[in-house]
Amino acid sequence: MRGCLRGERVKLTVLFADGAAPESASFWLVGHAARGARRVAVFRHQRPADVLNREAAEARAEARQCQEEKARLLAERTVPGGLMGAAWLERTGAVQSEGILDDVKPQAGNALETTGARSYSPPGSVAVRLKLLNPGSEPWSAAGAVLKDSTGAEVELSAWQEAAIPPGALGFVVVGADTPEEQFGCSCILKLWEAQGSRTITLGNVTFSKVKQAPTSE
Repeated sequence: MRGCLRGERVKLTVLFADGAAPESASFWLVGHAARGARRVAVFRHQRPADVLNREAAEARAEARQCQEEKARLLAERTVPGGLMGAAWLERTGAVQSEGILDDVKPQAGNALETTGARSYSPPGSVAVRLKLLNPGSEPWSAAGAVLKDSTGAEVELSAWQEAAIPPGALGFVVVGADTPEEQFGCSCILKLWEAQGSRTITLGNVTFSKVKQAPTSE
């Protein structure tokens, strides 16, 4: 490639005029001190558009599955389960909790139906466990969540679940964060979202029990 410095990289994009798929191709040309070419010929094998669309959909599905698997492995590494998890929450004293399903106010257009809700307030932190029904045609997995208090202040929450909630099935999601307990002494708004796509869940009037002083004898 003449006219370029040695090792210089130039990205080129070729547009094909016949209208077949793929419609374009991009590649890099790298400068060389002794070799150069005045012309570069580009050939491509034509492929039906439906084949390319199917491969793109498969790639997106594989990427989504990898993200969900990564989230599950990270959760298993950082969060104890079963009795171990309960014992861990009890490490600083009795855990205050309350069922809030009858009080929460789901937003119209929520992607999933809330069939169970319970809030937890160990000293110095808050958490909410939701039981959700997925009425959609695709699995749903929480990628993140945020809790907003009555003043508009927001706290980002970590989200954990064993697996994505399959279509037409029930599943549990737990969200929580370490935060000053007095910040959420009033009703809050909780919002969860998925990794890819626009399906969200928003719940109003989320409350937490007042935290009692943790015992120091244990």
